[in-house]
Amino acid sequence: MPTAAVLAAVLFQAAPPPAPDMAWMAGYWLDCSDGREVSETWSDPRGGLSVGHAVTVTARGVSFEVSHIGPTPQGFAYVAQPGGAPPTVFVLAESGPARAVFANAENDFPTRVIYERDGDALKARIEGEIDGQARGMEWNFRSAPLNARCPA
Repeated sequence: MPTAAVLAAVLFQAAPPPAPDMAWMAGYWLDCSDGREVSETWSDPRGGLSVGHAVTVTARGVSFEVSHIGPTPQGFAYVAQPGGAPPTVFVLAESGPARAVFANAENDFPTRVIYERDGDALKARIEGEIDGQARGMEWNFRSAPLNARCPA
């Protein structure tokens, strides 16, 4: 019996923590602040995977990012591909019922990606250092109908 207990303890420790339910991020989100139009669209989780894309329109032009949140070889993570770049993995560092923090200390900037929902608002924030100085960027999204645009 002691051998079975040791084996069970080893298997329990080796099992990854359960993936958080990211359904609270699903939807179409729009930020019309600071003279820009930023939309993010997130699928509901299917098999633990949420898929997203973002489009940013400014006076300087248009940019995009594709991303997904789900299981990776490094653990449950946010995987970003801004402008179609190679994937950058940010592993889940903390989560709650409507908050998730992903981290990658090896990335130049950002090193943290944070999402938090409050009612029909979704806040996204990236943090890190640039030239030794703490920096961050934030987006304050509102839930919107699919493909809604900012007022002209």
